[in-house]
Amino acid sequence: MTSELPLEVRSVDPKLNKQLLEDFTGERTGFVQVGPEKWFLPSGYLQQGANFYHFKPRPDDTWVVTFPRSGTTWTQEMVWLIANNLDYDTARNSPLVERFPFLEFSIFVHDETKKEFLAQFVDDPKKQELVERISRPGYEILEEMTSPRFIKTHFPFSLLPPGLMDSGCKVVYVARNPKDVAVSFYHLNRLIRTQGYQGDFAKYWDYFENNLHPWTPYWSHVQEGWDGRHHPNMLFLFYEDMNKVIAHLDRTSEPEALGGSWGRLNFNALMHSSTAKVNKMHPLLCCPQDLPGTIRRVSEFLGYPLTQNQVDTLSEYLHIDNFKSNSAVNMDVLKEAGMLTDWNHKFIRKGQNGGWVDEFTPELSQRADQWIQDHLKETDIRFPPMYT
Repeated sequence: MTSELPLEVRSVDPKLNKQLLEDFTGERTGFVQVGPEKWFLPSGYLQQGANFYHFKPRPDDTWVVTFPRSGTTWTQEMVWLIANNLDYDTARNSPLVERFPFLEFSIFVHDETKKEFLAQFVDDPKKQELVERISRPGYEILEEMTSPRFIKTHFPFSLLPPGLMDSGCKVVYVARNPKDVAVSFYHLNRLIRTQGYQGDFAKYWDYFENNLHPWTPYWSHVQEGWDGRHHPNMLFLFYEDMNKVIAHLDRTSEPEALGGSWGRLNFNALMHSSTAKVNKMHPLLCCPQDLPGTIRRVSEFLGYPLTQNQVDTLSEYLHIDNFKSNSAVNMDVLKEAGMLTDWNHKFIRKGQNGGWVDEFTPELSQRADQWIQDHLKETDIRFPPMYT
């Protein structure tokens, strides 16, 4: 691929770049902002961005497009199984990253960081080969794959091949509320050495809110997905619809802060409540009761209708308690390649709605709420209730 990227790419301010490199130790050169939206990405995009933009989709490709930590892995496994005749044996024994390649992970593997990964395995050629394989650009891997291909990306649509959906391929976009996204992404950035985040959550949120974190701006990303929701080759999903919660609160909670009811919580009421207190003795209990409905929507969209028994079996397979213990989707390959800071932590965390309460202080939550409300005024995006 030799075509140029028709988007301006600018390096961030040197002083800011210095601070970012201290906080995100996986990157060694710096960060760039791309196009009019100023998409924030590591320096690797300078060398590879045009190849992603001019990547040639095939009519029988299936894409999962998300802002990170929006239920991506969950959706990938669901999509792959539905489109592959519910082949659970292959799904359990073949890493998801091989069945469903991550298009742009290579831009996060800086050359210096890669050398450090390789140096860990100087006496283990197989592990070094694994590092090399993980570091390959997705467009190279995918060009060698036979059809049908399954492709994961966190790029917004404006950085993907123009006319992607018009090419005939199917695209599933998933959005999740920004507070839960940020908390989940914070933990991932601490876990994966290609990111290597060193600060606390308050500082992390500052980067996230000010569009100084990979794949931000968040709102522009979701808006681009939302704008394409009526295209016949696109299915737009909300994570909150995939994983609704039955909330059990006792009288030590503050009902007025939770929407005026102990039994029913509204997404906006809880997400925008910085004073909500949930008794630790009575936690919010996750119940993915709408997962079967999401499975049916996805199967119909992909053209692979399922029986009720098949839906029930897939729902059980994808239940978060089972999913967290599934090594094929937990990116164990990153552990093998020495790319994790803590081998005891898993790629799949809690899979819960409302987990943001564990990290946001009341003051920070209030600030985030105002940021969310300001952006919701400018769009017709409305997140669904996640509590019933």
